[in-house]
Amino acid sequence: MEKMQYLFDENGRRYLDGFGGIATVCCGHCHPDVVDAIVKQSNRIQHSTVLYLNHAIADFAEALASKMPGNLKVVFFTNSGTEANELALMIARLYTGCHDIISLRNGYHGNAGATMGATAQSSWKFNAIQSGVHHALNPDPYRGVFGSDGEKYAKDVQDVIDFGTTGHVAGFISESIQGVGGIVELAPGYLPAAYGSVKKAGGLCIADEVQAGFGRMGSHFWGFETQGVVPDIVTMAKGIGNGIPLGAVVTTPEIAEVLTRRSYFNTFGGNPLCTAAGLAVLKVMEKENLQENALVVGFLSQKETNRTQG
Repeated sequence: MEKMQYLFDENGRRYLDGFGGIATVCCGHCHPDVVDAIVKQSNRIQHSTVLYLNHAIADFAEALASKMPGNLKVVFFTNSGTEANELALMIARLYTGCHDIISLRNGYHGNAGATMGATAQSSWKFNAIQSGVHHALNPDPYRGVFGSDGEKYAKDVQDVIDFGTTGHVAGFISESIQGVGGIVELAPGYLPAAYGSVKKAGGLCIADEVQAGFGRMGSHFWGFETQGVVPDIVTMAKGIGNGIPLGAVVTTPEIAEVLTRRSYFNTFGGNPLCTAAGLAVLKVMEKENLQENALVVGFLSQKETNRTQG
């Protein structure tokens, strides 16, 4: 049994949930507004696939796009963060005609073929073919060799391009805050410099917001906004469904066009039940000011940490 921030065992003992289903439950277990939206949609139609559009799919896509900067207006729905990142990497390779991807050491992006290659933690990598990925120096402001100097870390991205590729790349993918890697922020100024090198090499910049995004930064809705950049592709999952299997890839119309070259299809990605839940989650976040709450709670937690360590 579960209710909002609490979990209950078989004997009725209550526990405060500090895990959130692996950083997934963002507005509380069994939130009544989300449950109500799911039940209503179940009574209407549970599944139709995106081959047959309905309001549940279109309304959530429109709401997500309204949260994005620039021309990031096209939404593809998936079932998970791994699927979202797999699709993003494929889109980058199709759009550029290149295969090489750059990701960061200590990063995590999923457990399928391409995403396992982009992941750079040995404990999550199986002995399977993982080709075309280069892992750049992690811009860790706490333990990194250059401290909090983001531009010095970004020089390694340029070196990877110059010495490890043809000089042209498909893309660069990174989390805004490394989640599985230990809640590690990127050094200030890193993404603008890294993105600059990647774009000069003809690559696309992918922001993995699966764990850091969707209001959790407090100060910004998306983690990449803290670095003052606008990616070419943004991926998301986990919190956008509050426990419902839901992921998404958002990009520009120009880039999205590459998927019209063949028939792209995802049986369950974007089904009306999940997208109805996703829209309800977004409305709850806005109604209950959960992004502002993340900012306040995060500030108070940091203040308490500084007090105890001081």
